Amino acid sequence: MRLVAAARDVGFVSFGKYGQYVVTIVTVPLIARLLGPEGLGLVAIGMSSYFIGTVLVDLGITQFLAATVPSGDVRQIRGNYLAIRTSIFGTIVGALLLGLVLGAGPVVTMILLGLSTGGAWSMSEDWVLIGQGRFGASMAYQAVGRIAYLVLLIVVLPRYPHAAVALICLLLSSIVTVGLTWRDSLKRFGRPARPRHVLTTVRMGVPVLSSRLLVTSFGIGSATIYSSVLDAASLGLFSAGDRLVRAIQGQLDAIGLALLPRMARVAGVDRFWKRAVLSMLVCVGIACVATAIVWVSAPTLIRLIFGDGFEDAIPLLRLEAFILPAAALTSFATTAVLSVRQDTTGVLIGAVVGTCVAAAWFYVAVRTHSVWALAYGTLCSEVATALWFIIRMRFLNVRDRNARHGETDRVVADGEVVVP
Repeated sequence: MRLVAAARDVGFVSFGKYGQYVVTIVTVPLIARLLGPEGLGLVAIGMSSYFIGTVLVDLGITQFLAATVPSGDVRQIRGNYLAIRTSIFGTIVGALLLGLVLGAGPVVTMILLGLSTGGAWSMSEDWVLIGQGRFGASMAYQAVGRIAYLVLLIVVLPRYPHAAVALICLLLSSIVTVGLTWRDSLKRFGRPARPRHVLTTVRMGVPVLSSRLLVTSFGIGSATIYSSVLDAASLGLFSAGDRLVRAIQGQLDAIGLALLPRMARVAGVDRFWKRAVLSMLVCVGIACVATAIVWVSAPTLIRLIFGDGFEDAIPLLRLEAFILPAAALTSFATTAVLSVRQDTTGVLIGAVVGTCVAAAWFYVAVRTHSVWALAYGTLCSEVATALWFIIRMRFLNVRDRNARHGETDRVVADGEVVVP
C-alpha cells in the first residue's frame, strides 16, 4: 500500500508540478511552425529566463520550507516568505516596465518578460500543499493553470505570431493557479502572520538561492546566458532537443518531490539512508531507460514535433539525452535527501562545481560561436554535479552513522557509571 501511495503521489506531482512540460510537448509544434527556428529561439530565451525568475522569487527554498510544514509555525513562515517574495517580484516587474519604456531590444525584453512570468508563478502557496502531502490538490490547481495557458496559446498565438505572446499567455495563466493555492492556504491556515525575523529565512535562502541560480544557469536557464554569444536560430535548434529532454527530466524530478514528505518523516539514520539509496537507484535506472529510448527515436521525434526545418537538432537531442541519468540523480539528491538533512552547504558546492565546468564551455562558445559548446557544456556540467552529490551523500551518511555510534557509546559509558 505504501508503494502504491508513493506511485500515486509521483503521478500527481508529475502532472501538477511539472505539467508545464506536458503542455510544452503539445504547444511546441505550434510555436515552431508559426515562428520558425529564430522565433523558437526567442521563446527559448524567455522560457530560460522564466526558470531563473522562479528561483529568484522563491529563493529556491520551497522544498526546504515544505519540509518544515508538518512541525513548524506555518502562519509565521508564510508571512516571512510572502514579504521576501513580494519584494523581489516587485523589483523584477519594475525592471520589465523600465525596459519597455526605454525600448529594450527583443532579447532583453524576452529575458525581462521571462523573469516576470517565472516570478509570478513563484508567488503561489503550492509549497504549503507539498509540505502537507496534499499532492492531489497541488495537481488540480497546477493543471487548471496549465490548461488555461494551453487554451490561451492556441487561441491567441495564431492571431499574433510573436515570441512575446507565448510568454504573456503563460503570465496570464499564472493568475489562476496562484489564486487557487492562496484561497486554499487562507482557508486552512488563515492570513499569514506579520513578518518577523525575516533575516533568518533570508540567511537560509542565500546559499540555496546561489546554488539554484548557478545550477539553472548551466541547465534549463542556459539559453539566457548563451544568448549573448549565439544567434536565435542556433538557440532554436538547441531548444528543440532541450525541450524534449527537460520534459522527461521534469517527470523524473517528480519522484524526489513526491518522496520529500515521506523522507522527512523517516525515523532512524540507517533506515533513512537505505531508503534514500534505493529510491535514487530506481530513479537513475528509469532515467537510463529514457535515455536509450530518446537516442533511438530522436529522428522521429524531431520530424514529428518540429518538422523538417529542425533536422539539425537530431544530433543535439541525442547528445542531450545522456544528461538524464545525471540530472535525475542531482534532482533526487537535492530534493529528497539534502533538503531533509538541511544541507544547504552541500547544495551550494554542487552548484559551484557545475558552474565552473559550464564556464569553461562558455569560453569555448565565445571563441567558436558553436551551439555544440552549449550542448557539451550542459552535459559535462550535469555529470560533474551528479558526481559531487554522490560524494556529498556518502559524506553525510558516514557522518550520521559516526554520530549515532558516538551517542551509543556515551549511553553505554553512562550506564556503566550508574550501574556498576
